[in-house]
Amino acid sequence: MSDARTPAQIEADIISRREQLAVVLDEIGVRVHPKTIIGDAKAKAVEAADRTAGRAFVAVNRTVSDVKAQFVSEDGAPRLERVIPVALLAAGVLGLVVVSARRKKR
Repeated sequence: MSDARTPAQIEADIISRREQLAVVLDEIGVRVHPKTIIGDAKAKAVEAADRTAGRAFVAVNRTVSDVKAQFVSEDGAPRLERVIPVALLAAGVLGLVVVSARRKKR
């Protein structure tokens, strides 16, 4: 039995391969088109920014929760032994800033 193909089979294969090649070339054309490249770059940049913003949000949220835990007990009551010294320190710093500002005006 011979594997010889007829001219019609060969011509059909050539037409089929041409069509496949045309599809591949169209896909390549879309991929290398400047608008596609720019769109892909924008999507990657947005994804990276979202990921970074998400990480920053988690870090800030964790820090706020940690600080809050220092000044508020688990039942929600303020920890006066920590709040009062910090409030006094803040009032002292504010007082120094006000006095310093008044001295600079003179």
